[in-house]
Amino acid sequence: MQIDDTDRRILRQLQAAPDALPRDLAERAGVTPATFTRRMEKMREARILRGAREDIHWPALGYAVEVSLRFSLDKTDPRAFDDFIAAARLVPEVIGIQTFLGRVDVRLLVIARDMGHYQSVYRERILTLPHISDIEALVNVATIKSETSVPL
Repeated sequence: MQIDDTDRRILRQLQAAPDALPRDLAERAGVTPATFTRRMEKMREARILRGAREDIHWPALGYAVEVSLRFSLDKTDPRAFDDFIAAARLVPEVIGIQTFLGRVDVRLLVIARDMGHYQSVYRERILTLPHISDIEALVNVATIKSETSVPL
């Protein structure tokens, strides 16, 4: 699906005020509510829009530590990626998994209540993941920018 200027206006308004009512978003985008609804449905069908979601602020729930772990895997086993990812999905404190091309193969985003909890998760769950050849831990000190919108 090719998006046009009208779709971009709708998407800009949706990014700016995701909690606004559809009729208000339509008005801000300069379209009728019917046009807004039709365009939104087409963008959902094209998977440009993939559903609504809430963003949970983990520290408010007591998770004060966020660690990005970068892994290089022992790729002599052809199932290394699949085995590692399947096992990592089972760790409740892992809230993000990304794969890469290059020196780093996988990145896990791990949250913990405090450093003691993180050490426990690291020793008991992370170090037992299969096919690890190297790990680098990066502890998040501050998040300076965290955008979910894209330039349209």
